[in-house]
Amino acid sequence: MDDETLRMTMLFDFFGDLLTDKQREYFDLYHNEDLSLSEIAEKAGISKQGVYDNITRAEKTLEAFEHKTGVVRRWQETRAGLARAETLASKLLGLHNDGEASELVRDLIQALEDLRS
Repeated sequence: MDDETLRMTMLFDFFGDLLTDKQREYFDLYHNEDLSLSEIAEKAGISKQGVYDNITRAEKTLEAFEHKTGVVRRWQETRAGLARAETLASKLLGLHNDGEASELVRDLIQALEDLRS
């Protein structure tokens, strides 16, 4: 999956419910089910251009929501921060062999993993 498709899929996951039914359906078939414009058009009984227009409007709408809210960007930053915190906690665990401190660091690592899930 290329970066643009991954980005669109993430935007759809966060904001897809805000699209019209047709935009949501055609977007899903095109980006997630990997159907061609022709296949979607045949299935929906409309022109390829109609499918293309709906998908393009959906993409622009999703981008606009992300531009206004920054939700996906912040989610990605949070995930990266949690991964970094887990790495640092693991390194800290390697430095301390003290039973109580080690147990606290293990608990911290588990809490960070739970947040990432």
